[in-house]
Amino acid sequence: MASAPQANRLPVLFNDLVPLNSNDHAKFRSRTLDGAHFLKNQHAIPLTVEEFPAAQRHYPIIFSAGPDPVPLALMGMNEGVNVFLDDNGKYRQPAYVPAYVRRYPFMLARLRPDADELSLCFDPTCEALGEFEEGDALFDGDQPSETTKNILQFCEDFERAVQGTAFFMEELKKHDLLMDGELKIEHQSLAQPFVYQGFQMVNEEKLRDMRGDELRKLSQNGALPLIHAHLFSLQVMRDLFAQQAADGKVPNLPAEATQTK
Repeated sequence: MASAPQANRLPVLFNDLVPLNSNDHAKFRSRTLDGAHFLKNQHAIPLTVEEFPAAQRHYPIIFSAGPDPVPLALMGMNEGVNVFLDDNGKYRQPAYVPAYVRRYPFMLARLRPDADELSLCFDPTCEALGEFEEGDALFDGDQPSETTKNILQFCEDFERAVQGTAFFMEELKKHDLLMDGELKIEHQSLAQPFVYQGFQMVNEEKLRDMRGDELRKLSQNGALPLIHAHLFSLQVMRDLFAQQAADGKVPNLPAEATQTK
């Protein structure tokens, strides 16, 4: 999830990315926003495996399509729909907030594609940062403030969690446990079930058929409990659909599959 700050490769939520430095941002402060407006139209947020136990109670945990899948927390069943936030960008009820969201508008990124070192960067379009009267200073003279040091530590911890997530994904691919996902949901207002596709999930049949020694290895390296958390979380998909229906945000296309992407 660390990437070069290039416009055509910006991660989810980010509109731009610039390195934080004391020359250009000496007077910058970080203030608390009144709601997560930047999250309102996001239906899927990257998740690290460390978060599976807490996230599974609130979000369906799926895996993106393609050869290099990543875990995603679904916040809505359709692109552009987030059922967890109200019109003011505030959580409608208490729920786990993914670390990816808590990290925003900061992230560690390579300033050049060939660079090994990661630099602390931020999204300059975020209203939380700027030369404000209020908020926590990002610099003390030409040195990072305590606030910035804490931000940097959080971002470093996040990158370590990303590495652990990459190991887990390699385990799933090594055992060929992922398959194309499909979920059919019936609703009283629809003549035919809604069919959701465009994601990946663990193949429970293959999991059941694994040899005992392979399952023990998955249990010993911590992958098996994470798989179970993912499978358990899929039941929440129906809750998300029900909330979308109550909000009137379900596209009236019963004959077509709706992509989660």
